[in-house]
Amino acid sequence: MNRYARQMILPEVGTAGQARLAQARVLVIGAGGLAAPVLPLLAGAGVGHITLVDGDRVSLSNLHRQTLFAEADCGQPKAEVAAQRCRSLNSEITVAAVTQALTPATAPAYVANADLVLDCADSYAVSYLLSDICRAATVPLLSASVLGLGGYVGGFCGGAPSLRAVFPDAPDSGASCETAGVLGPVVGMIGAMQAQMALTVLLELSPSPLGQVVQFDAQGFRASSFRFDGVPEPDGLFAFVAATELCDNDHIIELRADGAALHPAARRLAGDDIAQHLPPTTDTRLALCCATGLRAWRAAEQIRDIWPGEIVLVAASAS
Repeated sequence: MNRYARQMILPEVGTAGQARLAQARVLVIGAGGLAAPVLPLLAGAGVGHITLVDGDRVSLSNLHRQTLFAEADCGQPKAEVAAQRCRSLNSEITVAAVTQALTPATAPAYVANADLVLDCADSYAVSYLLSDICRAATVPLLSASVLGLGGYVGGFCGGAPSLRAVFPDAPDSGASCETAGVLGPVVGMIGAMQAQMALTVLLELSPSPLGQVVQFDAQGFRASSFRFDGVPEPDGLFAFVAATELCDNDHIIELRADGAALHPAARRLAGDDIAQHLPPTTDTRLALCCATGLRAWRAAEQIRDIWPGEIVLVAASAS
């Protein structure tokens, strides 16, 4: 029996839909908890070409939600292990593993070769970077985030408004799964929804998840959603750039109190001191650097009313 018979019997799939899945090129950023349901579901469905990007290694403390991995995998590159799991599930597809973190310098080339991008990194710096690139390339982006007992997944770009259009301001909190905690089933449910959205986009089903956000609260077992079609794009966004894209002509401020500066020309300052050390002319690009990009983003929001020149953000964790 055809391995795809149970889904091809659906009128929404059929022979034509299955062929469309086989030709699809999907880029998945992150091989952690969200990818744990996403990857086997896409591989099992017959998505023909999957590129998986993750520079991290399997860790024991993550196994409660990163269920693609076993104890024996600890210390191994996540992307390679996850890719092999997908290949063992479906030998008919191609899965490429990239064992390096996504950066502003490498992201455009990966997106250019994709029909659909799945943001499973659960990093707001990566999410906004992907949104900017996908919007420019008109490539659909499915982005998800989970923290504690709740999360969301949404469809952006590809003709729909971007992530910035829906969430234009810096996040209120820099909390992560590492600092705030998370339960595995919540991640699994959001990741499964992300996989369903991916198949819906690839099969061109209606209604499209592009232009929609689904939120889930696992503590109260409540789900809600809203559409944001037609939401305008914000003005004056702060783009994320790689440290390698900085130059000596930039006015570079390093907000981290210690550690090696991201550029030799960087000046180390506290966030409150930036206003007293702005570039002398708005023709100079102002680059704000920190560990995750959050402090840099908040500092940029504080000074944009007094300095209207170009401001870019550099996150050490994404450079």
